[in-house]
Amino acid sequence: MALLEVKNLGISFGGLRAVDEVNLSIKKGQLFGLIGPNGAGKTTIFNLLTGVYQPTDGTILLDGVSIVGKSTAEISMAGIGRTFQNIRLFKNMSVLDNVKAALHNHEKYSLLAGIMRLPLYYSKERQMNKTAREILKVFDLDKEENYLASNLPYGKQRKLEIARALATRPKLLLLDEPAAGMNPNETAELMDTIRLIRDKFDITILLIEHDMKLVSGICEQILVLNFGTELANGTPEEVLNDPAVITAYLGE
Repeated sequence: MALLEVKNLGISFGGLRAVDEVNLSIKKGQLFGLIGPNGAGKTTIFNLLTGVYQPTDGTILLDGVSIVGKSTAEISMAGIGRTFQNIRLFKNMSVLDNVKAALHNHEKYSLLAGIMRLPLYYSKERQMNKTAREILKVFDLDKEENYLASNLPYGKQRKLEIARALATRPKLLLLDEPAAGMNPNETAELMDTIRLIRDKFDITILLIEHDMKLVSGICEQILVLNFGTELANGTPEEVLNDPAVITAYLGE
């Protein structure tokens, strides 16, 4: 059974059909790419998967259970984490505290309850510090744990956002253009890190990017969108050799 099963997914905004009959089947442990030009509906699909929008029609199953109608918080707790096109960090908090905030949120941990039970509170804090540092080490951010998030270089802010999403312990991690704004060296390093976290933490990853070469080099399967509809769906080789993709996306 697929970890994520999306069938005939669609959403309309007034007279605009932003996503139309999109189908996704993502196996556990898979690295899946979602690609298409601006306005193709990629981020809209992420918003549908995470409960920001509710679909006009279609089904979304996570581990065989429908998540349609659930809130973003419920979907996060069910096991979907995400990053955003525009980096969303607590800029005035430390790198370490950004990751701890995600841990606190996922654990539904109450600071007030912790203060009322001080031994439990301090034990929990020590464990969260340890876990947050382990996650930061994966991204080579452990030496910057006390930096303000706003003081990190852009590429490391991107990494921190993924680290924070990872702290929610997702089954499925949605990465929305994680390499946006990075130079080629930063991009190559990030792709290596994405492969590492998939293997190390046994997390399924759905990745949005514009760069076909980048996506085909890292993903095992690719869905190509065009104006909210499926253009192609298959392995990188199948997609790159699909006449519809060559004509409409690659412009040949």
